[in-house]
Parts: sequence; structure tokens; C-alpha cells
Amino acid sequence: MNKVQNNKAWWLVLPVFLLVAFSAVIPLMTVVNYSVQDIFDQNNAYFVGLEWYQEVLSDPRLQDSLARQFMYSGTVLLIEVPLGICVALMMPTRGWTASLSLIVLALPLLIPWNVVGTIWQIFARSDIGLLGYVINNLGIDYNYTSNSVDAWATVLLMDVWHWTSLIALLCYSGLRAIPDAYYQAARIDRASSWAIFRFIQLPKLQGVLIIGVLLRFMDSFMIYTEPFVLTGGGPGNSTTFLSQTLTKMAIGQFDIGPAAAFSIIYFLIVLLVSWLFFTTITHLDKDKVKEQSHD
Repeated sequence: MNKVQNNKAWWLVLPVFLLVAFSAVIPLMTVVNYSVQDIFDQNNAYFVGLEWYQEVLSDPRLQDSLARQFMYSGTVLLIEVPLGICVALMMPTRGWTASLSLIVLALPLLIPWNVVGTIWQIFARSDIGLLGYVINNLGIDYNYTSNSVDAWATVLLMDVWHWTSLIALLCYSGLRAIPDAYYQAARIDRASSWAIFRFIQLPKLQGVLIIGVLLRFMDSFMIYTEPFVLTGGGPGNSTTFLSQTLTKMAIGQFDIGPAAAFSIIYFLIVLLVSWLFFTTITHLDKDKVKEQSHD
């Protein structure tokens, strides 16, 4: 008996496609259009091809911001991922202390980004801020408004405080999903804590860790509000990241064409790295399926 194919279910998905087209595809195509034109006003625009892309790629501001952005995102991941794993391993698993730990851990994630920047702007000041006061009393000359190293350290510390909880919560959920049979087998074999972590917990955390690294990379690579509120991109350009450079180009200088080309390059970099992470996750899932089929 031949089954009649019913495509009416696609009508349920149609609003999603329309929403995505309105909120993502149409603006993206508009930016692409701007990136190949020299725009003088609403009625005067001339096609220039890839001229703006060549100009932006040779712009030292983009090169400096890109290097600074990769350095920042890499440093953030190197600190937050191991720290998040350690926090998740130390968290209690049962009782009211487990619930309290989850609530406390989630609190930084609930604070708006601009408020985080304002909190640390006051907290790290050398005259009235607690952090600045303590560091200076230890004999260290600390001032994030005039010293680029101090500004970098403060922005990194702010990001670690704000987002390590995300990695810790993901790892905590991954650890709770590990069947108890693995731990029972490890106890029978008298495995050490390091062996349990190395051969049981860490392999089982690969999936959530890749998701956590992807989320943190994307967010840190597109960071704008927190360092803008905290340091304003200074001192000098030491904490000026790609998003701030793009904002200055588009709004401060009103260079629509170069800013649009800058946006497309920015988007392609994030898209490429996200695709690499997605490919890694897909391969891990395929490997897990193969292992389960062999078992």
C-alpha cells in the first residue's frame, strides 16, 4: 500500500524560516551590498567591487585588533575551561549544599553585561575600589586606567569571574550524567582519583566541553560591552577588540563601506571557527556510535 506524503507540517516551520529571514538573512544581504559600494548618501552609491575588503585587510587597525582578539579569546579559554572543570569536580552532589552551590554559581550569569562592566569599573579603581585598594596596599602599583598590563589583567579577571560558571555548570551536568557503574568498576580496580578523572570523567566530558568552548569562544570573540564600560578600549588601544574597532569605523567615522566589509570578514571568522567545532562534535558523536555498536 502506497503511503500518501503529507507536507502540511512544513506550515508549522514556515514562521521560523520567515523570522530567520527577516532577522538574519535580509540584514546580512544588506551588509554584503554595502560592502561592495561606495556610499555618499541615500541616492549616491557606486559599485567598487572588492576594494573595501582589500583596504580593510591591509588596515593595521584590523590586524592589531584581530591579533588582540585571538590572544584574549585564547587566554580566556585556557583559564576558564580548566578552572570550570575543577569547580565542577569540587561541587557537592547531594543535599541542600548542592542546590545552594548551583544557585551561587549561576548568579554571575544573571547579571547584565553592562552592569558587570560597571561593577568592575568601581571594584578595580585604585582610589575607591576594594580590589585596587588591596593590590596597592600589597606594594603593587596597580592602575588599570593608565597601565595596559593592568587593564588586560582586569578585563581577563572580569571575564573569568563572569563566565567560568557556565563551564562549571556544563561540566557539573556532564559529571552527573556518568553512570555509577563506571565508578563501581574503578573502585573494584582500586583506581586513583587521577585515573578516574583521566579515563572516566574527562572522556565523558568531551561533548559538553566542546559545547562550552564553542560558546565561550563565540562570546569572547564578539565581546564588546564589558571592556567598553570598564576601560573604553584603553589605555591607548590596549583593550580595543574587533567589535570596538568596528563600532568606531561604522559609527564614529561613518565609513559604511569599509565597516560593512569589516563586518563580513568578522562574521566569516566566527563562522569558520564555529564550523570547526561543529565538525569536531559530529566526529565525536560518530565515534561514540561506533564504540556502542562494537560493544
